[in-house]
Amino acid sequence: MYAGAAAMALVASVFVAGLYGLHRLVALAPDALRVLPFQSGWGPEEHALSRYHVRWYLATLLFLAFDVEMLFMYPWAVVVAEVGVTAIVEMFLFLGAVFVAVLWAWREGALRWV
Repeated sequence: MYAGAAAMALVASVFVAGLYGLHRLVALAPDALRVLPFQSGWGPEEHALSRYHVRWYLATLLFLAFDVEMLFMYPWAVVVAEVGVTAIVEMFLFLGAVFVAVLWAWREGALRWV
């Protein structure tokens, strides 16, 4: 029983090694222009992992706030009729917190793009 499994593992290993060896034999060297990131045919001016300005992080937080808002509003819309006024009060408290976050981001300049 174990001999059959060992034989299949050996055949699979030889097959994978053979495919890898065949690829190494017939593969062409990568062209330097095809390996570079695409920037309209120009060479990159900065490293791909360069730092971003802090305002992009604020814009990301603002996007996530609205994204989470929508994530919570869909199930809320399904159960609001069953729960009643309590669900409406809770949603307005949540929307108030999101609104405070938007006001903070606006004050910090996350919505200024110039």
